[in-house]
Amino acid sequence: MGIITNASISVRCVPPHRNWKGRDVRASLPFLLHAELASGFSLPMEPDYTFEMAAHARGYTRIAGIDEVGRGPLAGPVTAAAVILDPARIPPGLNDSKKLSHKKREILYGQIMEVAEVSIAHASVEEIDEHNILRASHIAMVRALDGLKTPADYCLIDGNMIPRGLTLPAETIIKGDARSVSISAASIMAKICRDYVMLSLAQQHPGYGWETNMGYGSKRHMSALQSLGVTPHHRRSFKPVHNIL
Repeated sequence: MGIITNASISVRCVPPHRNWKGRDVRASLPFLLHAELASGFSLPMEPDYTFEMAAHARGYTRIAGIDEVGRGPLAGPVTAAAVILDPARIPPGLNDSKKLSHKKREILYGQIMEVAEVSIAHASVEEIDEHNILRASHIAMVRALDGLKTPADYCLIDGNMIPRGLTLPAETIIKGDARSVSISAASIMAKICRDYVMLSLAQQHPGYGWETNMGYGSKRHMSALQSLGVTPHHRRSFKPVHNIL
């Protein structure tokens, strides 16, 4: 294990994980770089293409990153995105959408649309209430994957559960939106697209503040629920909404 030292920062090259059969794939994968301050504090890691490279080493060629947004809001759909990146044209600055400013997300959205294959899908409020939010988010993920013009042959999924009904080989990655650039891209696309949906719904149903809270239970949203009532876009199975029906 080599360490390259430059001024106060040391960079440690750590071999990547073995593949799913236990074989050492270091010959075909770039080493993971972990940067550490000499004082002992770790620099934050950024997502990279390591998981995708591992899938390529196992023979897969079309690796899709999948993520969803909108599990927590009281209103609006849950939205998922599937993204297949071109490894030669990965936009710089990809990361978990929650770590990026709105302006940066908008810039990356445009860049991703130009260089990647993207599919967006939703699960409706009715589906959320009929099933549950976890199942609905998985429905949206499968729909997004099915919506790719040319099918993927492998999936990288944010979280720790493979959606029911997914027929492709897949792996889950906890905090994948901060570890895999494909999942990071999916998180950005899902976030931007769901925000657009909520901005449109905010114009149809003024007063709830959806243009800023995106359906989450902000103080303004909760107050509007009491004064204006429940809309068709509210999730009636969610306790704060159900309690005022």
